[in-house]
Amino acid sequence: MAPVSLGPVRRVVVIGGGILGLAVAHELCTRGVHVTVLEKEDRWAAHQTGHNSNVVHAGLYYRPGSFKARMSVAGNRSIVAFAREHGVPVRVCGKLVVATDERELPALRVLAERAEANGVPAGMISPDEAREYEPEVSCVQALRVESTGIIDFPAVCAALVRLLEDGGADLRLGTPALGIRSGSPSGVEVATGSDVVRADVLVNCAGLHSDRVATLAGITPRARIVPFRGEYYELRPQRRHLVRGLIYPVPDPTLPFLGVHLTRMLDGSVHAGPNAVLALRREGYRWRDVSVKDLADVATFPGAWRLARRYAYPVGLAEVRRSLSKRRFARSLARLVPAVGPDDIVRHGSGVRAQAMLRDGSLVDDFLIDQAPNQVHVLNAPSPAATSALEIAKYVADRVEA
Repeated sequence: MAPVSLGPVRRVVVIGGGILGLAVAHELCTRGVHVTVLEKEDRWAAHQTGHNSNVVHAGLYYRPGSFKARMSVAGNRSIVAFAREHGVPVRVCGKLVVATDERELPALRVLAERAEANGVPAGMISPDEAREYEPEVSCVQALRVESTGIIDFPAVCAALVRLLEDGGADLRLGTPALGIRSGSPSGVEVATGSDVVRADVLVNCAGLHSDRVATLAGITPRARIVPFRGEYYELRPQRRHLVRGLIYPVPDPTLPFLGVHLTRMLDGSVHAGPNAVLALRREGYRWRDVSVKDLADVATFPGAWRLARRYAYPVGLAEVRRSLSKRRFARSLARLVPAVGPDDIVRHGSGVRAQAMLRDGSLVDDFLIDQAPNQVHVLNAPSPAATSALEIAKYVADRVEA
């Protein structure tokens, strides 16, 4: 894309080197803006982007007209096109959302209606038709979603980094934002410990630390980040044949998580998960990863206690039990594919979701992007943010220009 002239040279500093921060930086570069990207880790895509399921979502789950619905449907197309243009592995294989019990059929029909409202290619199919896609699946009815895919999101980030380097962006790894001053004659100043980065506008894409960066910038964020860990298993190589593509359950509409599902990856491996338990650290990928500061942030936030009263029992307790029991995890998978047993799965790491929560205990359902003079803050961008990254980047870049 040819650069778009904005008149006087402009400078933007982006905090966060995941897929969203890199996509925003790339979009701004194509518009003729000089961009500096600050990433506190020593590699790009170190956290949410590098630990997710690599699914290109279709957009059927989200309320029609919402940010998530619009950006996921558009992002599905744009991220696949970007991958194909830049040699990033991607496969549009479709998926099944399966009702394993008659009681799940009303919720499955609601998903089908949302798919139609959002322009997602999907249709209800019978159990026999479902088994043509997935011979081992168990269901009373299924929703076939054609545009879901699998991609290598870290490879997308690597491609974005190459484009940014070619475009003259200033990319800094191992560079945390330690202090932010806004309203100075230069616009925004970000202290990194070894330097001060000056820019006209700050864009906060810090993911798990987005609320803290906003606070550092003098903003009182509407929501607090509460980290939820999702743990994965993997089918043993000799059992991979049980799953051909993607098999999802009908999700609980009161929760922001999609439930434990089965996903065949680009390399032929089959991942199972994730569950959802409170992480004891913002980057807490294991039970033993504990941060007193992060726990204190949760414990002193009224919304966390209100959420706990609503979901700790039985939902939260069931998730913890499944986290600690391989047998329980396998039992959840067997609802979808009965042939899967405890001996068929092995541990395969985890990811942490940066979930924004309001003071009343409600989880922010949609993408949340706030603005202040010289600042744009992305305060809630969980799944499907990776799918939607290029579309969110356009939206943020428009806010920067405004």
